[in-house]
Amino acid sequence: MSNIGGEKRESVQFEEKDFPKKVGLFEAKVIAVNPTREEYSDILGRQLSEESKATNYLGTSKDGNSRLRLDFWLEEVKSAEKFKLTFFVEQKEKENRDGTKKQYINNVGRCTWADSPNNLPSWFKERDNRVAYVGEEDLYNFLRSWLSLIDFSKKSATLEVEFKKLMNGNVKELKEQINGEWATNIVALATINSKETEEGTKEFQTVYNKAFMPSYSMKAFRLVDYNKPETVSGLRQKGSKDLKPHERFVLNVTGEYGCKDFYTFQELKDYNADDNLVSSDRVIADDDSDF
Repeated sequence: MSNIGGEKRESVQFEEKDFPKKVGLFEAKVIAVNPTREEYSDILGRQLSEESKATNYLGTSKDGNSRLRLDFWLEEVKSAEKFKLTFFVEQKEKENRDGTKKQYINNVGRCTWADSPNNLPSWFKERDNRVAYVGEEDLYNFLRSWLSLIDFSKKSATLEVEFKKLMNGNVKELKEQINGEWATNIVALATINSKETEEGTKEFQTVYNKAFMPSYSMKAFRLVDYNKPETVSGLRQKGSKDLKPHERFVLNVTGEYGCKDFYTFQELKDYNADDNLVSSDRVIADDDSDF
């Protein structure tokens, strides 16, 4: 894949069946990207009905722009249980609410904000860059975690998926990275999303899509209980440079713009609805957040 690579760094609820829901942290590998009907059967072991819209990945946003849903299927390394991680990318340049700044993305998936290309940070302008589209920041944050064997500190590193191809539904570049030379296992967070419907409250299996960790981070959660408010409060007293990857993850999830779904910083376990008492108090920023 020509636009992803560099030097290697050294060291849902389904229409057909209701699967048991899980919450918590889990180590996983990517096994599929926007699977076809055949791949649903062959890779995921799930049969789609003729009426299923699970493979309808292209659509239109509420603003009338082309939009692509990207489903990355994760397989938990211990149990082989499968989880769907979803991103939405829209053919619309990312701006803040008052239109005074745009988000920019460089050729290794880093993002920043500026009111003009001339005012981009010097460190950012050292690499090729462009205006980012809605949804790209979260997508590339995940790709940097998944393809972390690329040494992103090297000038030769690149992490670019051709946007035009994506918006035509072509995800070949991403599929080629499955079990590829840059791919690693990641730690993700399984959550439960509650929605009010005409039939009452319904709960859906989800995976938090704004932060991930390297696989070695799991051991930190066996030693410290990050569900305790006092533990999180202690992390907030640290300087940004002093935070470890798993501590940054905790602050991302628990922050003002963190996860609004029900979650726990324990290892993956069966979901108990009786535990879900405070999920409505958790908030998350929408795509139009100010910066």
